[in-house]
Amino acid sequence: MALERAAVGALSHAELVDLVVRQSEIIDRLQATIVEQQALIARLEARVRDLEEQRDRDDPTKRMPGLKPAATPRRRKTGSRKRREHGFSRVRGVPTERIEHAVEQCPYCATPLDGGWVAWRKEVLEIPDAPARVIEHVYLARRCPNRACGARVTPPAVGAAALGVASGRSRLGVHLVSLIATLRAELRLPVALIQWYLAAVHGLELSVGAIVGALQRVATRGAGAVATIQAAIRASPVVHADETGLREDGANGYLWSFSTPTARYFVRGRRDKTVVDAVLGPAFAGVLVTDFYAAYDHYDGPHQRCWAHLLRDIHALGERHPADAGLRAWADAVHAIYERARRITGSDATRRQAQRRCADQLLGLCQPYLDAQVPTVPQAVLCRRIAKYLPELFTFVTDSAVPTTNNAAERSVRPVVIQRKISGGTRSPAGSTTFTRLATLFGTWRARGLDPLFACRRLLLDSPTALPI
Repeated sequence: MALERAAVGALSHAELVDLVVRQSEIIDRLQATIVEQQALIARLEARVRDLEEQRDRDDPTKRMPGLKPAATPRRRKTGSRKRREHGFSRVRGVPTERIEHAVEQCPYCATPLDGGWVAWRKEVLEIPDAPARVIEHVYLARRCPNRACGARVTPPAVGAAALGVASGRSRLGVHLVSLIATLRAELRLPVALIQWYLAAVHGLELSVGAIVGALQRVATRGAGAVATIQAAIRASPVVHADETGLREDGANGYLWSFSTPTARYFVRGRRDKTVVDAVLGPAFAGVLVTDFYAAYDHYDGPHQRCWAHLLRDIHALGERHPADAGLRAWADAVHAIYERARRITGSDATRRQAQRRCADQLLGLCQPYLDAQVPTVPQAVLCRRIAKYLPELFTFVTDSAVPTTNNAAERSVRPVVIQRKISGGTRSPAGSTTFTRLATLFGTWRARGLDPLFACRRLLLDSPTALPI
């Protein structure tokens, strides 16, 4: 410090003035830097608060529907665990059989032993051998002993319901046919494995034709219930639709799914708009929730396109162009608009204004890339898709009952896709009809939380138009 003071004291007046001016400039620059840093800190703190609020408000695995997070965050340990709706601890059952174990004589002096008390118990769960019951219905003819009459009397044929069979000419009982249909449609077993199961567990030898015939009888019996399900689909305010491949006798075809929270309807046909019109009918006026397939474009009623498909395509585009900062900024902005739209609440007027605002903001993001003169950028194709379907992307904003994604349709079609992968397609139009009717019946029972085996029995025993509910 002494040397510095000596050096300063050696400076002339002009040099001291110049030093003060230069130090003042340095101080001004540092103060400007401090102001900028403080503004940056304020913005970052606001961003952190927004992210924390979003984390607390939304499930981390659902921030971008259709996409899985890179890593699921660990659940924070708390003092008390959430109680399960159902206890899965081992519960002792009611004994159906009791076997006592006791020592007959003393091992030390050979004295006979009797009586005693319970020292300990061991519960063993077992299933009995279940051979199939072969019930023979014998019709006896009797003659009236009255000599003046002497009539020969034979009992009339008993109906199918009294016999406990699926139809009058069938020899397969309702319980057996229901089991076969459940193994096929609910457990998705191939016919050969159903054959093996019936032979190994129940000692019942059935041909492939008998099993296929049993499935066809359930489908025929359920035709009225399937029509009832289709009518419920047409009357629903919101319907989800999706399609997947289903080959018939080696020829390509498509399985269409139309679903609501309590109904599933499946039909096989061509992949064009005629199937949509045939299933929904001209009177349908509800909201149709779909992906961006063009077969749904002709529908004139309210429409909601799936945001999960759009965000998934944006994510895939970003993975193909990881170094494109402009694409990354555009993707973040699209997702931010979607998240803001999901959080909109209020009156109908407020929702309508918010819908127009979100649509304008999204179109503004895409507008620079819609001009044919602009050099090609990765997001140009998606921007054209957004511009084409813009009126159908924010229907959920004005109607809270409409979901933002078509995930319900994909969930409804997943079981039949698994069955198709296990057993392949069908071999005839009759097989396709059986496939779609069973998928409709069992899918609807599954959606309503019903026991499919019990519901199938009811269908076979009750009116053919009755649908167990």
